[in-house]
Amino acid sequence: MVATKTEDKSLSTVTLLQDLPAETRARIAGRCRWRRFGPGQVIIEPESVDRDVFFIASGRVRVVNFGPQGREVSYCDIEAGGSFGELAAIDGGPRSAQVQALDNVLAAALDARTFRQLVEEEPRFAMAVMTRLAGLVRASSTRILDISTLGAHNRVHAELLRLARLGEREDGTARIEPIPQQAELAARVSTVRETVARVMSDLSKRGILQRDKSVLVITDIERLEDLVDSVHDG
Repeated sequence: MVATKTEDKSLSTVTLLQDLPAETRARIAGRCRWRRFGPGQVIIEPESVDRDVFFIASGRVRVVNFGPQGREVSYCDIEAGGSFGELAAIDGGPRSAQVQALDNVLAAALDARTFRQLVEEEPRFAMAVMTRLAGLVRASSTRILDISTLGAHNRVHAELLRLARLGEREDGTARIEPIPQQAELAARVSTVRETVARVMSDLSKRGILQRDKSVLVITDIERLEDLVDSVHDG
C-alpha cells in the first residue's frame, strides 16, 4: 500500500541517516517509495529478488525464517528508526529472511542503485551502514554461541536477560512491556513454547519474575544474570 500523507514522509529519525544534512535526507526521502503495511503483513519474502532497502518511519517489523519442517526462527524486531534489506542491496543476492509488520508500519523503500550510490558518495552514511552490519554480525555470533553452548532453558534465561537490560532500572529491576508471547520467545531461542512456559513458571516460583497486568517484571536482574553466567562459567 502506498502512503499518501506527505507530513509523515520524514527520515529524520532513521539511524542510518542521522549524520547526514537535512537537505540530503530530504533528497533521499524524495527518491523513496513510501509504503504502509498492516499488522501481520509480509514486507519481504525469503529468496525474493527485489533489492530495495527499507527505512522504518513508524511501527515495528520482525525478521524471521523457517526451518525445513516449517518451524519459525525469529531473528530480531526492528523499531521505528531502523532499517532492513541492506544485504541484498549490497551483494545482489536473494533475500535471506522474511520481514513482517508487527503493527501499522510506514516505511520508505529506496532502490539498491541509489543506496549504493549513497554509500560511495557519503562517508558518514557508509560508516553508519558498516556499523549496523557489524552489529548484525556480533548479534549473530552471540546467538550461535548461545545455541551451541546453552541448553534450551538457559537460552530462555539469556533472552529474558537481554530484554531486561533494555528496561533496566536503577533499583536492579526491569520492566518488559508488552509481555512477550511464549511462542515469540521460543522462536527467538530455537526451542518450543512449552519450554518457555516451564522456565517462566520456574522463575516466578523463585521470585525473579512477576506479571503486572501488561508488564513482565524482572524483580532481580542480578539473580537472572547469575543463572546465565553459571552455565557459561561451568
